[in-house]
Amino acid sequence: MTLLNHKSCDIDAAIAEIPDGATIMVGGFGSPGTPFALLDALLASGQRNLTLIKNDANEPGIGIGKLIEAGRVKRLITSHLGLNRTAIDAMNAGEMEVIFHPQGLLAEKIRCAGVGHGGFLTDIGIGTEIAEGRQEISVEGCTWAIEPALQADVALIHAERADRYGNLIYRATASNFNPLMAMAAERVIAQTYRIDQPGDLPIDTIHTPCAFVSHVVQVDRASSQQGVRPHAL
Repeated sequence: MTLLNHKSCDIDAAIAEIPDGATIMVGGFGSPGTPFALLDALLASGQRNLTLIKNDANEPGIGIGKLIEAGRVKRLITSHLGLNRTAIDAMNAGEMEVIFHPQGLLAEKIRCAGVGHGGFLTDIGIGTEIAEGRQEISVEGCTWAIEPALQADVALIHAERADRYGNLIYRATASNFNPLMAMAAERVIAQTYRIDQPGDLPIDTIHTPCAFVSHVVQVDRASSQQGVRPHAL
């Protein structure tokens, strides 16, 4: 059966396709929606000099926090680091470049890439540090800053259910950055707790159509730390 019809595969095989130096979007808002099993597989696979795009840096010892601690992240594009002291220390020591975007701008930059736009105009941050390095234009007497779209080589996302074609359903707050990132990367790898047969998912409940998804891997709930603090594992 061709990949077009059957996108479920082994987690290690999917992660092995990611090269050193890749730019990777990672879904999740804190723990909910973060693809912990995929991130653990990426850590084990050994890729280095990565650029990660994620709303946050998780907490020490989980998620992308493990990759940062292992020195595998060259650059992090994010909205905040407040829950991860290790990430803050790496940034202050010059061991990891960090690019900050306000959360709404980060989400819109990703969305624009997914819908084929080169960027968008905004007045957010004009006259502040946020606007440093941005090109500004005047439209009908108003000043706007140009925010370019943000794309990635790979997106790692978490879904509650999927089918073998790669159609995805998210649960509750896991539908945060995951649907946006699924549209904004060249290759999309989704972890899920359950892979159904084609036609088993009610069509009106599908959040991400299979056209955006490259691989689907099934993971055990025990391998996912959704909402669980490190000391509780």
